[in-house]
Amino acid sequence: MPESLGPGVFVEEIPLGPKPIQGVSASSAGFVGPTWSGPTSGKLPLLISFAEFERVYGGLEPLNFGGKLTPNYLAYAARAYFVEGGKRLYVSRLTQAGDHDLPSAQAYRGSGDEKTGLAALESIEEIAVVAAPGSSAKYSGDNRSRVDEITNALIQHAEKMHYRIAVLDTPDGQNPDEARAYRSRLDSSFAALYYPWVTINDPLAKAPLNLPPSGFIAGVYARSDMQRGVSKAPDNLGLRSAAGLETALTKVQLDMLNAAGVDCLRPFQGRGYRVWGARTASSDPEWKYVNLRRYFAYMEHSIERGTQWVVFEPNGEALWANVRRTVEDFLFNEWQSGALQGSKPEQAYFVRCDRSTMTQNDLDNGRLVCLIGIASVRPAEFVMIRICQWTADRPAR
Repeated sequence: MPESLGPGVFVEEIPLGPKPIQGVSASSAGFVGPTWSGPTSGKLPLLISFAEFERVYGGLEPLNFGGKLTPNYLAYAARAYFVEGGKRLYVSRLTQAGDHDLPSAQAYRGSGDEKTGLAALESIEEIAVVAAPGSSAKYSGDNRSRVDEITNALIQHAEKMHYRIAVLDTPDGQNPDEARAYRSRLDSSFAALYYPWVTINDPLAKAPLNLPPSGFIAGVYARSDMQRGVSKAPDNLGLRSAAGLETALTKVQLDMLNAAGVDCLRPFQGRGYRVWGARTASSDPEWKYVNLRRYFAYMEHSIERGTQWVVFEPNGEALWANVRRTVEDFLFNEWQSGALQGSKPEQAYFVRCDRSTMTQNDLDNGRLVCLIGIASVRPAEFVMIRICQWTADRPAR
């Protein structure tokens, strides 16, 4: 209430409804790996185009590791990310100097104090997709353990940050059986594995070049989010910059890989090359689908950020009712957009924040407990169309 020391008319603004929850970005990407130039520690710049990437981190020219030229996988991945529909990218650069024996896995993990490697991405809250393009190349001999450690570092980073998913590449040159065996060593709902590598027409060498799929996939995620929302599985979308695939899969091979949790890329006559898999690298059937993990991350992150105002408010009935209305309004909009199941709101979600969710011990210790349930939409992975013979004089069943 405004201070009144004398007669007059006093105007004040008061909130009439619950504070709205705004959905967070779920498609900003973070890549880690070697580049030609750019910062190697500290605050990372936001990149909104490949031209900006080139200005900060250099072009597509091969990198020189100990006198040996290596494809600039991260630069190609950044290019693919923006071509496929990505809009916001952060890059944590690993320097060539000191990494010429290829980026120990510790270089990828980085240091939180120095803000290097994956650790440099931890302070950027909006990142929702992480990848290390090219880190799975040359999976043989002593390099196998290094690749496995980097893959595990990506998964552990995503699990630690909770609101992120790691887009993983199978090694190059693998056949379907090898790709399935590689997948069998992974188990996390915060990661998804893609196969095979993507062939492009290299603008530098003017020849075909095979690239890890993660840069393309991260861009497809962003395009799908903008077109349909996070709840839609980022699949059955064409790869705009693909000229081919390293391995052509048969229907039998694709079925085998999909059942094993390997998300495949495949050609379609007249429809180009498309993402044809929607599964995480998890053995838990509850978190089998990529869109389900990403949508829950989006929901949880949005609600967490949108309810920060609750902290230190008087923990009573009025606050509980306000929290319920705030969350319910957000979920109602999600249901209206088709992200939740159910023909009416009460079938799509529930929100409880009252004496049934809190004990006296919770209240005495300053805890407000809100229980939220949502009926998320799963993808139509298997579409069954049944056709039978019918004559004009036979009634339809």
